[in-house]
Amino acid sequence: VQLVESGGGLVQAGGSLRLSCAASGSRFSITSMGWYRQAPGKQRELVAGITSGGASTNVADSVKGRFTISRDNAKNTMYLQMSSLKPEDTAVYYCNVRGVALATSRLFEVWGQGALVTVAS
Repeated sequence: VQLVESGGGLVQAGGSLRLSCAASGSRFSITSMGWYRQAPGKQRELVAGITSGGASTNVADSVKGRFTISRDNAKNTMYLQMSSLKPEDTAVYYCNVRGVALATSRLFEVWGQGALVTVAS
């Protein structure tokens, strides 16, 4: 399974961006997807997660009310809509996918290449 992220960039404080993460590969079933971020000098942290089918989501307190996670199961794509961005949201954002390879029944976990989001004050 491969992940391709898109949508990062430079934005002014108070602005919005949308990140996308598209999964592709051999037959697989996704169980959960999530967005993480890592700011310079800090550990990677979970920003938001979403379960299979999108029935359940969770968002970090630091972004609650500003960020929304969603997924399009038909396209195997996950999104992170970011609004009211703050300079402290500046980080590299990574998508994460966990699932099962149907041919082998093996669990897998993959990461996207990362998308830099820079919020200027």
